[in-house]
Amino acid sequence: MTVLIAPLNWGLGHATRCAALVRQYIEDGHEVILGGDGESLCWLKKYFPQLRTIDLAPLTLRYGRGKSQVWAMLRALPRLIRFALMDEVCLNRLLASEPIDLVISDNRFGLYSKSTRCVYMTHQLWIRLPRLWRWLEPLVARLHARIYKRYDEVWVPDYADGVQPSLSGILGHKLTQTKTQTKTIKYIGPLSRFSGQSWDVSGSAYRGFDTVAVLSGLEPQRSIFEKALTEQAIKSNEKTLIIRGKIQEPFVRMQHGSLLKVTYLNDQDMVAALTTCKCIICRSGYSSIMDLAVLGVLDKARLVPTPGQPEQEYLASISQVAN
Repeated sequence: MTVLIAPLNWGLGHATRCAALVRQYIEDGHEVILGGDGESLCWLKKYFPQLRTIDLAPLTLRYGRGKSQVWAMLRALPRLIRFALMDEVCLNRLLASEPIDLVISDNRFGLYSKSTRCVYMTHQLWIRLPRLWRWLEPLVARLHARIYKRYDEVWVPDYADGVQPSLSGILGHKLTQTKTQTKTIKYIGPLSRFSGQSWDVSGSAYRGFDTVAVLSGLEPQRSIFEKALTEQAIKSNEKTLIIRGKIQEPFVRMQHGSLLKVTYLNDQDMVAALTTCKCIICRSGYSSIMDLAVLGVLDKARLVPTPGQPEQEYLASISQVAN
């Protein structure tokens, strides 16, 4: 079977969580093709250099500098619609030239075709809106459902109700669809590139920090967060590691007293840093939460939502209650 796996380029989380699926399909003997654009596809190329990649429709988004992202997202709507239409054209051109048995789209809204089996993966069946706009959430959920009900199945990377405590809460479990539509929704459990592997971190140089900060997300908020954490760490005597999450840049180590900054880390060193430190600081993106949960370190994380991101504010609140 030939499988195309393509994550949305909105931070690295969509790409990193797809790694678990890619690895499983390879182990099962299937041919995997990676699709996408930007940093997301760049990360997958580095992680699976042996696999073929296909450039799909490009999407470049930026957050605003303030505490609300409403206007930034409204301005981006025409670009998102165009992006979805371009993705559908790209996929149908690809299918016209070669057979693909399964397409797995991680939140790429237009990666759909009647010519093959298509799966849409998301942790947000119910999309969280800012407080003043929350009355529109049922309408937005129905609009989202109109997108994903075209797909043969919808996969939610979370536990099904009653199996284990949910990581996504209402985002992945609150539905407005009919029972017929919900039959296509499958809960596949949390996805993390750290899943199903054993780690020997005894030889890592990144063990034993007081605080490890993992940066991610869209600019300029990623850089604003980095600047604040750097200033805080320089004033502190604590041994601090900041992982900048800049995978397209050359690897660089920068030492400032008790603060060490690195461009990125490989999985082995990342696991060493997260499992042996006293405190973790990171954004409350869903993929980050799944990674921390899989490693068993969610209880020592301080989750800091991206300003103006209601989804991350909600995920941070339910994760803190759970721990």
